[in-house]
Amino acid sequence: MICARGSHAGGKRVKDTIADAEIGHRPYPVAVDFQPVRDAYSSLSEEYIALYDGDWLHEDEGSLIRRHLTGLPGAVLDVGCGPGYWTAHLHSLGVEVTGVDLVPEFIAHARATHPGVEFRLGSMTDLDVPEHSVAGVLAWYSTIHLPPGDLDRTLAGFRRLLAFSGVLVLGFFDSEDEVAAFDHAVVTAYRWPADVFAERLAKAGFTEVQRLRRQNPERPDRRYAVIAARAS
Repeated sequence: MICARGSHAGGKRVKDTIADAEIGHRPYPVAVDFQPVRDAYSSLSEEYIALYDGDWLHEDEGSLIRRHLTGLPGAVLDVGCGPGYWTAHLHSLGVEVTGVDLVPEFIAHARATHPGVEFRLGSMTDLDVPEHSVAGVLAWYSTIHLPPGDLDRTLAGFRRLLAFSGVLVLGFFDSEDEVAAFDHAVVTAYRWPADVFAERLAKAGFTEVQRLRRQNPERPDRRYAVIAARAS
């Protein structure tokens, strides 16, 4: 279970509110059908895991994540953690972090590769975590497969998880013009103009505090963005 060694969220100790989840006090789940995404990643799990055996940590992105998700007064969730590399990295920095992913192969690999780090099998939109009980959420390219109609409800779900002034950090595919689907290597994904994504975050109850945009010279067709936002 996630614990917080006495930190507070919404007037209750985080470890106490986490325990409340077992009796049903948790944010309302978002009805999103992740079965196609789970099946697609499961079928390619070995290839996907192999991608992270090399240099997976971009310096500027790593700096942003460390700035906003370390030193928080409570638990952090890495939702859609994949093979668990960001979860393990944050854990190594002293963050009280739990990784969550819906792909069994990823969770099995993460547990075997990073002993001592907490990982759970589950969906980012249906977590056994009560409202306002965590200090931070990392959603590292884990919302990219959500159709635009499902994004607002998912962001609102993240907001309900976070204590007041809690931090959400999201990585996503950037776009210069419009929201658009594209053929991701695993399953259909979506590009979002960073300004539009920021508007969706504001609608869900977040205030943007930092933004990073970059482009990979080796992949001129791919643009990347990270936004750190605080629950307001």
